[in-house]
Amino acid sequence: MPRGARMRRRRLAALSSHGAFATFPPMEASISISVTVNGEPREIPEGATVAVLLAQIGLDIRKVAVERNLEIVPRSTYAAVRLAAGDQLEIVHFIGGG
Repeated sequence: MPRGARMRRRRLAALSSHGAFATFPPMEASISISVTVNGEPREIPEGATVAVLLAQIGLDIRKVAVERNLEIVPRSTYAAVRLAAGDQLEIVHFIGGG
């Protein structure tokens, strides 16, 4: 084994024996929260907005109305309204026809 590789291995061993690597919490891909959408539980990323949720569901923001915790969310604020754990959402999708 080359001398440089041995030295790196010794340094890593010394760090791990002192707990240097144990101080970092495990990395998670993303933290999610639970909300209820039209009576169904749904996991969404923490900090998601109404616009993010609608995109995740695949709905056009121009064709829906959203109620959050019994209050209508103005369409102009979809990108700014952050969802919180436990939020109750009702989404109505408009369908045109004749």
